Amino acid sequence: MAAAPGNQYAANGRRWRDAIDRALGMRSRREGIEALDALAEKLLTLADEGDLGALKELGDRLDGKSPQAIVGPDGGALQIQSIERRIVDPQGGNG
Repeated sequence: MAAAPGNQYAANGRRWRDAIDRALGMRSRREGIEALDALAEKLLTLADEGDLGALKELGDRLDGKSPQAIVGPDGGALQIQSIERRIVDPQGGNG
């Protein structure tokens, strides 16, 4: 069976989020929210202390992840040799 189009890794992110939601859900609703707030506070504390991982995570959560450039060899422009558009008769005729 062919792979579905789109982001093949998106489901992994959802599985991780779902696991975190389940773990928080095992605590009472109030404790789960307080635990999440405590983790957010810990992230801010680590960022205040200059932890690069915490700073990156905080930036990604606030601004979104930085877009990654699609570049060619040695960081230069992409080299496109040619683009060909071909219309094919699915019935195999020359029509």
